[in-house]
Amino acid sequence: MADLNKRNDIPWRALTMVGALLLIWVIFSFTTEGTFLSPRNLSLLLRQMSVTSILAVGMVLVIVAGQIDLSVGAMTGFLGAISAILFVNHGWPLWATIAVTVLCGAILGHIQGHLVTWFNIPAFIVTLGGMLVYQGCLLGFTGGVAISPSPDYLFMGQAFIPPMLGWGLAGFISLFFIYRAKAPGNRLRWSALVVLVLGLTAVMNAYEGIPFPVLIMLVLAMIFSITANQTPFGRHLYAIGGNKEAAFYSGINIQQHLVLVFTLMGALCGVAGIVLTARVGAASSDAGRMMELDAIAAAVIGGTSLMGGRGTVWGALLGALIMASLDNGMSLMNTEAFWQPIIKGSILIVAVALDMMGRKGKN
Repeated sequence: MADLNKRNDIPWRALTMVGALLLIWVIFSFTTEGTFLSPRNLSLLLRQMSVTSILAVGMVLVIVAGQIDLSVGAMTGFLGAISAILFVNHGWPLWATIAVTVLCGAILGHIQGHLVTWFNIPAFIVTLGGMLVYQGCLLGFTGGVAISPSPDYLFMGQAFIPPMLGWGLAGFISLFFIYRAKAPGNRLRWSALVVLVLGLTAVMNAYEGIPFPVLIMLVLAMIFSITANQTPFGRHLYAIGGNKEAAFYSGINIQQHLVLVFTLMGALCGVAGIVLTARVGAASSDAGRMMELDAIAAAVIGGTSLMGGRGTVWGALLGALIMASLDNGMSLMNTEAFWQPIIKGSILIVAVALDMMGRKGKN
């Protein structure tokens, strides 16, 4: 069976990405005369990355298992529109709207997982077809007209956590990280996370508080990080992606695991769809377009290997933060729009090249 510790065998990549992020922040801080690092802009930056990060959290597990999901952007837009229609047109309460939207996402992901496992259709084809189907459904359901929910719904994407409650949550998360820092080799990493959480809370509270979508993003990241590293399901996903044949002979039910990981990805699309619709204030016919590529890029830049078997949830969040920082900084500098995809695409190519070079070196 593949070495399950391989998923954590990327400290050099994490340090490189942190160094690159700090360099990006320093450059944009000088070029924007400090505007980039202002509490207001950092709050906007984190809100901008929240939807991509939610998708990247699930994409890590999908790619780790040796699969890919190209439908997440279109599914996110479609499910966001479903939630807006249920809430606005049919008058459903918010809790029921959220529950049904997430359930619909899980069902759609479950169907795609079965198509991949039962009919042996490559995930690339199944999810590419799904992307086209969801784009068509989105256009059909909205009729090309934006649907704008009321402020009760917009809370999910535009509200802020009161400062005192934010400090309370930061303290709870810090205690969790301190509890995790038992082994001597883990103390430095978890201590750094405690400092990061407290620093982030201080910066966000200097503006209006922690944005609610950022809280959703962090909670999901914690849940899926624990799932990936502390549960048999997560460990089996790394084994499947590392060596599928060895995982099969070890008694792992590969089909069941793949169906479940696509189901979880679909449920996250439901959450992302609600957050996206609430953040922009409306469900439109082009919502979620190209977000699948941003989610994949965030995971890969954060250290997830497209060959499977390696990657971390927190690394994906770091990758999403790097991409959002580039978008935000270049927008503040009034850089011409064509430079943004060029730079992000170049970084993605470099990240994959580094991964392949690392694999060749170990082989």
